[in-house]
Amino acid sequence: MALQEDGNHTSVTEFILLGLTDDPILRVILFTIILCIYLVTVFGNLSTILLIRVSSQLHHPMYFFLSHLASADIGYSSSVTPNMLVNFLVENNPITTLGCGIQLGSGAFFGTVECFVLAVMAYDRFVAICSPLLYSTKMSTQVCVQLLVVAYVSSFLNASSFTISFFSFYFCGPNRINHFFCDFAPLVELSCSDDSVLIALVTISVGTVVFITVLIIAVSYFYIFITILKMRSTGGRHKAFSTCTSHLTAVTLFYGTITFIYVMPKSNFSTDQNKVVSVFYIVVIPMLNPLIYSLRNNEMKDALKRYIGKKK
Repeated sequence: MALQEDGNHTSVTEFILLGLTDDPILRVILFTIILCIYLVTVFGNLSTILLIRVSSQLHHPMYFFLSHLASADIGYSSSVTPNMLVNFLVENNPITTLGCGIQLGSGAFFGTVECFVLAVMAYDRFVAICSPLLYSTKMSTQVCVQLLVVAYVSSFLNASSFTISFFSFYFCGPNRINHFFCDFAPLVELSCSDDSVLIALVTISVGTVVFITVLIIAVSYFYIFITILKMRSTGGRHKAFSTCTSHLTAVTLFYGTITFIYVMPKSNFSTDQNKVVSVFYIVVIPMLNPLIYSLRNNEMKDALKRYIGKKK
């Protein structure tokens, strides 16, 4: 165990990530699968960003926000997955306290950015469907940038609550984290100090983010559905609803998984189930988002066809 004498106390200087499994055969299989998923995640989200940048028909707010969602997905997955892949190849995967804090903070930052961008995208759909004549005014470039600035600043503050709490913890005993990344809950279990105030700080910060973003999404879609139901044209209803299906799918996947892992009583599922669900929302969902938006969005498909046609 990596320990350091601090006066009359001994503090931990690094942690050991236990990973997903000890089975050597299963490790190889999982390494191959997750490496492929990660490569698809990076390629898919980078392709989404580049397509939005080069296609003039995609230069409006919805796709501007989508490019930032893709950036958040790359950052979110990259904060954990590379280290997770290393864990499959080595017997013990040590990570320094600084590295653990950086991983915790970056994961919290990009995860929070994803929450806020999904909320901003819901508001964008609300304005587009409920106030189409005022859309260009309400969603001007200046407004879009301001919304993103609020999202990034809020994400930084939330991530700061995690990192400040982590570096305020005192670790003196076991340094083995029963997870494949530095998650907050396992770190709290290893802490030797009374961290009730710090835990309350993180809980309030996360709770505020979830409450605000879920409220924005719920209210936006409440008015969207009312507006759609009032439409007389069946074609108009279908067109309006089709612009929301991709976003609704992404929201359901992300918040559904987060709710399962952080809201459900801990007694209802084991640590191994917790790990599996964590793999889904950290590794799999960032891969699915570009697929959801490209396969279910005609404008994205048309832009891709035009771009490929120009290249040919």
